[in-house]
Amino acid sequence: MMHSPDVLIEAPEMTLSVQFALSSDLINELLTGMRLRGVQYRRIHAGASFGLGFSARPGYAYFHFVAVGFAVLRTEDGAVHTLSSGHAVLLPQGGSHQILSTVDAPVQNIDSFDAAPLGDTVGAVNACATTEPSPSSILFCGCMEFDLGGMQGLGRLMPHLMVVDASGERYPGLMPILSSMKAEICTQRVGFSGVLARLSEVVAAMIVRGWVECGCDNASGLVAALRDPRLARAILALHRQPGRDWTVAELAAECHTSRSVFAERFQATIGTPPLRYATELRMRLAAQWLTQDRLSIDAVALRLGYTSQAAFSRAFKRTTGRPPGASRNVHLQSLLESASH
Repeated sequence: MMHSPDVLIEAPEMTLSVQFALSSDLINELLTGMRLRGVQYRRIHAGASFGLGFSARPGYAYFHFVAVGFAVLRTEDGAVHTLSSGHAVLLPQGGSHQILSTVDAPVQNIDSFDAAPLGDTVGAVNACATTEPSPSSILFCGCMEFDLGGMQGLGRLMPHLMVVDASGERYPGLMPILSSMKAEICTQRVGFSGVLARLSEVVAAMIVRGWVECGCDNASGLVAALRDPRLARAILALHRQPGRDWTVAELAAECHTSRSVFAERFQATIGTPPLRYATELRMRLAAQWLTQDRLSIDAVALRLGYTSQAAFSRAFKRTTGRPPGASRNVHLQSLLESASH
């Protein structure tokens, strides 16, 4: 049977198990490229009345865990969320917010408190009044580098605040980890600060995974493409072989569609042409490899299939606005500023 080049070539109907396998592959791809690394953590002892302000940190994520007591979290839009012992929250966009004992408590920026060092990235903050013999609330708060690598577009689709109900279906297995965090905070065994930092990163990753597995709250754009089996095949191929010199026809063949139908559907769903998406993907991965994995420019260029460092550097600057070396320097300067706060 002949098919017009502008007519979708229907693949055999996919079973639920195949669709789930595709979804699982894509989730694995997301988590493989994800980098959540704490640059600053604070164990905070707070009294009966407290107000802590956290400034906006674009490109970073905030994580908070209430180990003991209660708190109120107020986001920059004025929304208020009540937190109790065992609650964890993630702010993937790094937006400004406040954590308070009550909504009318006076607020002091967290960076204005002295922090006694507990480890490389962990400090102890005492926000209790001198007249209070013991804290009313104990919090563990962190600022993390949050990079989804090739799936960075998903980060912009995440909600500004994700409050964890560890007993809910979205986060199976999270309750024991949060219980372990509380035990580490309260018992303060040898090396507890380092354990808490690592557990925080695991909890944050599990929150992101839960959001993705539950459909990303029906977000559009890239998420809609990941739910489309035909587009998902092409996206998965691009992420698995970012250094390949893909053509639109080859990507369409991955999806069992004609070239024209694939290109039109890709553009309509994601908002960018397939080959531009491929280039932007390469540069997002390059930025991660250069800044976080500390690969050399030559090594990144070779991994992404460029014939020379010069060709890669031109493509990187054309896409990101700065040369590879400058991008690495900006990242290092940001880390130094975070460590000095």
